[in-house]
Amino acid sequence: MIELAQDENRSLQDKKFMRQAIDEARKALVEQEVPIGAVVVCGGRVIGRGHNLVETLCDATAHAEMQSITAAATTLGGKYLKGCTLYVTVEPCVMCAGALAWSQIDRVVYGAADPKRGYTTVGGAIFHPKTIIEGGVLADECEALMKDFFKQLR
Repeated sequence: MIELAQDENRSLQDKKFMRQAIDEARKALVEQEVPIGAVVVCGGRVIGRGHNLVETLCDATAHAEMQSITAAATTLGGKYLKGCTLYVTVEPCVMCAGALAWSQIDRVVYGAADPKRGYTTVGGAIFHPKTIIEGGVLADECEALMKDFFKQLR
């Protein structure tokens, strides 16, 4: 009974923070960037947030995950994100998965899968061995943002 309540609470927390990542993705959309957003949470509070800035910064590495990792590390005053969870609207790419591995983040929660460029396209063994990965949180909403964005480009 207690375990069920904890799972339910975790699910509610995941949705709450994924909604904040979606808000970040909408900021990217306003800036005509691919709408991906991310937040890093530690101790129940957001310590880093970011959205894609690839076009704005003319930097192929300016992904939402990278922005939020940097912000979180600055907040914590160190490079390791132990005890933290990253919420991101789309499955991380190989580059971002590698950066998350180096940060030793505890958990990654993503919304929509990315079958073309997501880390699972190379087998998925990129993250730190202790990192817990969970996908599909508010996936439909996350996927809709991406589909709408690319429809408008065509």
